[in-house]
Amino acid sequence: MRRLWKAIARTLCAAALVAAGLTVPAVSTVSAAADLPRWAWAVVGGGSAPTVYYQFGTWASGLAAEAVSGDPGQVLVRFPQFGAAGGGVAHVTAISSSADWCQVQNQWPSGDDLIVAVRCQRYGVGPVTPWFSVVFGYGGGYPSPMPRQALGYVRWDGSAVATQFNSARFGSPAPAPVNTVTPGTSPGLWRVTLPGLGSAGLAGSIQVTAVDPAVPARCKVGGWTATTAAQNIVVRCHDAAGAPLNTGWNLTYHRESAVVWAPVAPYPAFAYTFDNAPGTASPYVPTPYPVSHNSVPGGLQISGYGTGLRRVAFGDIDAQYGHMGNVQVTAFGSGAEFCNLTGLWTKSVTGVLTLHACYDGATRVVRPATVTYVTRPR
Repeated sequence: MRRLWKAIARTLCAAALVAAGLTVPAVSTVSAAADLPRWAWAVVGGGSAPTVYYQFGTWASGLAAEAVSGDPGQVLVRFPQFGAAGGGVAHVTAISSSADWCQVQNQWPSGDDLIVAVRCQRYGVGPVTPWFSVVFGYGGGYPSPMPRQALGYVRWDGSAVATQFNSARFGSPAPAPVNTVTPGTSPGLWRVTLPGLGSAGLAGSIQVTAVDPAVPARCKVGGWTATTAAQNIVVRCHDAAGAPLNTGWNLTYHRESAVVWAPVAPYPAFAYTFDNAPGTASPYVPTPYPVSHNSVPGGLQISGYGTGLRRVAFGDIDAQYGHMGNVQVTAFGSGAEFCNLTGLWTKSVTGVLTLHACYDGATRVVRPATVTYVTRPR
């Protein structure tokens, strides 16, 4: 069956796979009625099987994510036992020393499993298949035992909110808050409101990923303000040439929480930061301080690391159980710039080191970006 899945995946596009009713004989250990959250991550290299050292999922022991190449630039990632988690969102970041980015094309259940189609592009060249980092999270209906955590996500399908989650629903007897999206008056612009997740000033972190089944697209955080009532986020999207584009996208906001909603064991360790002073070469900690957080008392700092390169050091967050966690990067600002990871993150004696770069077209530039890290628990 596994060989059959690979053969079909290489020859059919995502829509055809759905129509084919592809199934994989996996038996879920979690009842769909429980509506438990699910989360997973992986690193995929050139369309090959995900690297075991860099993947994890809340599936049964002995299972693992898989990946196969499809159309040019396309990779299909299969998360076992995640078929009931269709209401979740995926984020993906290219890992490349070139001006590459990746987007989600679509996601769909296949039997008990979930398929996420990823497409990658190189500026000025076309479809490519670099390494990439992917994370998936589904909130479910299980409340967190830690009320301080805040997480909200939205999947915009190009014309409406396709799915959403807001953790404020678990902490108030009032009606559940509803995330809203308001398209801007110009193409490629949306305003997202996450009620109930407000803060006194900027706090937390944001990831945005383009979702388009047909054309190359990339999305970013275009702006961000906060009140005590809500987080207010601007999303901007562009096509391959950098022109504004109306498309779909996934957005996740998280504060004192991992980028995935993980209220049940195994609780992940996590950290995030906002490189909002990217011209600073010497090590610094961004302000306001709530835009950075480390779930262990190791701190973090950002510094320059060569022309257009930015290094983030997440102190004391280390690899456990032989796993290295997951990193995602999203560009911030009003232009068409985008960011990626220039290589795999590494473990040092003081924690985890990540390296990212941002691009204006094919040129490496210094621009603001949000960076988030999640890993297995200590």
